[in-house]
Amino acid sequence: MRKLILFLHSSLDGYAEGPNGPMDISFVAYNEELEAFANKVLSTADTILWGKNTYEMMHSYWPTLIDNEEATEHERNHAKWINDVEKVVFSTTLEEATWHNTTLVKENIIDYIKTLKQQDGKDIVILGSPRLAHYLMHYNLIDAFKITVSPNTVGSGLPLFNDNTLALNLIESNVFSTGALGLHYELNQD
Repeated sequence: MRKLILFLHSSLDGYAEGPNGPMDISFVAYNEELEAFANKVLSTADTILWGKNTYEMMHSYWPTLIDNEEATEHERNHAKWINDVEKVVFSTTLEEATWHNTTLVKENIIDYIKTLKQQDGKDIVILGSPRLAHYLMHYNLIDAFKITVSPNTVGSGLPLFNDNTLALNLIESNVFSTGALGLHYELNQD
């Protein structure tokens, strides 16, 4: 069975988004080490799950970097990967999802994900999309949590775990030169 992995950034005080709303992640201590951590997480995946907001932001940004000579090599490689990988967007309000290899799911989200996890393939990653992650946490569908924690506090915003209560086992931890952490937890199935 395929694993469903959540990959998100968090502030030290536990927020996945800062006080300025969706996609407020200016607190992330991004550098080459976090880039390598992200590459490692995504190297095991062949499917991405998104909510509407993250999909729209990613679709407006990454395709523009594929052939952009001003982008770094890492950005161009990531843009190509994200363009080619299977993408699933969950939204009841989005009319269409036109990005290459994208499926729009408007209903029966839980059943769709259970079926997806039973199919052959590599890992499935929720890349960002904390609201979708909160919903799926409620149903214990997320198998692993790969989180970066930046050494910054934001005071308010959207919590990483919201009101979900989970028992997690720490599998791996990394400390980066910026003071950020790369953490890998798995859901305790006991």
